[in-house]
Amino acid sequence: MYHQGSRELQDAFGTRRLADRMEERIRRPAFTEEDAAYIASVRFFFLATADAEGRPDCSFKGGDPGFVRVVAPDLLAFPDYDGNGMFKSLGNIRANPHVGLLFIAMEGAPRRLRVNGTARVMLEDPLMAEFEGAQALVRVTPEDIFPNCPRNIPRFQMLDASPHVPRCGEPRVEPAWKTYEIFADVVPPRRA
Repeated sequence: MYHQGSRELQDAFGTRRLADRMEERIRRPAFTEEDAAYIASVRFFFLATADAEGRPDCSFKGGDPGFVRVVAPDLLAFPDYDGNGMFKSLGNIRANPHVGLLFIAMEGAPRRLRVNGTARVMLEDPLMAEFEGAQALVRVTPEDIFPNCPRNIPRFQMLDASPHVPRCGEPRVEPAWKTYEIFADVVPPRRA
């Protein structure tokens, strides 16, 4: 779980034994039932990817509870919804499958869960039918799953769910920017 840079800093700060204990006691390679329930409850997470040269990118992924879920002890899936068309995250996954996901609960009891692993972008996948509005599906195979100390997480209260999240039986709400003159002539029709 650690590389030379991590070890050098652990040694400089005297935390190598603590880091080893954390790896031994809280790190796991498969999702627990508690992990699955927590992940299914979230409305967002952060996805870290890198291109083939290792240049990083981090994006926000959001939806209604259940939009990201554990489908097996060694598999997590989430949809890609119609967006800005840049495909930074999904393009990076195609070039470099290593990903990091950070789940943060800011309502109620603060909580963080980190998932590091490898991902695949699926344009045709039977599981896509379970995700309203999915234009692609990302499957993540975990390598390291571990909780993170929640002590600095601020507490927030959600006021409104995004009107742009695809919901079964509800008309899709397009973001205003797609009608701006500078983009309107190049926005493709929605695929899903």
